[in-house]
Amino acid sequence: MSSVTPGDARARRRLTNEIKGDLRELRNQLAMLNRQVGARLELNDVDMDCLDLISRHGPLSPSAVARRAGLHPATMTGILDRLERAGWVARERDPADRRGVTVRALPDRAGEMYGLLAGMNSAMDDICAGYTDAELDVVAGFLSRAIEAGRGATEELAGS
Repeated sequence: MSSVTPGDARARRRLTNEIKGDLRELRNQLAMLNRQVGARLELNDVDMDCLDLISRHGPLSPSAVARRAGLHPATMTGILDRLERAGWVARERDPADRRGVTVRALPDRAGEMYGLLAGMNSAMDDICAGYTDAELDVVAGFLSRAIEAGRGATEELAGS
């Protein structure tokens, strides 16, 4: 990583471009990791993405999962069918609205995925251990803002 002196616009632009390039490379590496994990679990990329959303934010209605994933509700039916058949999720009647359905992740198979991701999780713990709390706070803030920028760009494209 380069250091930038105050007022050096060219160096700042170079560093900003380096960060953006590194984020793209990180996205690629994580996509390849997810494909390897998905292949071992016999899940395709979009099914894994939806399972992750349900695991982190569930229980959710099928339409809420579709909205969060940016998918058509009809597409979601097939995804949920596959995840349910494979024992990853369960559809249940919504206790607040008996006509509604919620989807929740089943804990029985979560250990399989955690085991496959243990190496990456351990590596991330090691990386974070090399930073101070203040530095981690800056990194966490940067990532939160980058996530919001991505969400905004996605919503803008989806609306056009």
